[in-house]
Amino acid sequence: MSTPTTQVVRPAGAGHETLHVLLLCLVILAVAGSVVLWRGESHEMSSVNSHQLDARRDLNASEQGIYADLRVTLDEIHLLRQEQPSLPTPQALADEGFAPFAQDASAVSRGNHTWQLLDAKAYFGQSQAPTVAGSFLMRLTAGDDAVDVWLNRDGTLTAPADLSDTALESAGWQQIVAQFDAGVTRQHRH
Repeated sequence: MSTPTTQVVRPAGAGHETLHVLLLCLVILAVAGSVVLWRGESHEMSSVNSHQLDARRDLNASEQGIYADLRVTLDEIHLLRQEQPSLPTPQALADEGFAPFAQDASAVSRGNHTWQLLDAKAYFGQSQAPTVAGSFLMRLTAGDDAVDVWLNRDGTLTAPADLSDTALESAGWQQIVAQFDAGVTRQHRH
């Protein structure tokens, strides 16, 4: 009979396995980082002139809502203009229920503007609560589809008599511009 032999098997060190796992993690991170750098896009912030306001960044929530309502109602104004050559009055737009001309709860909470048509060229909405939202001026002409919207946050404002750019700028009005860049609207190239 043979004597039993005992063989001692030492466990393999975890050092080699740990080293391999760490190296694999570093390779994965390096590949992922290079893909991000290679596919990344630069985001340049576009600036506006001193007499302009960015519709997304420089307006408060109430002003953004009124601005959006004016842009939507502009399409309806163009449709109504096809039926009649002159611009519809603010009262006619309010009777049709078009915001911001209609006096509903939303209009009251956004500054309770009183609207008037100036020289058949512009809609002037004077804010009754300038701390909530400033006064608006939407300037357009009967034969032109171009429109621009201006804002003035002065509490003691009256309707402008001169609707030229220089007169509005000197009276404290600021033109609202809408810029679309990759910071807000994503551009996917497929």
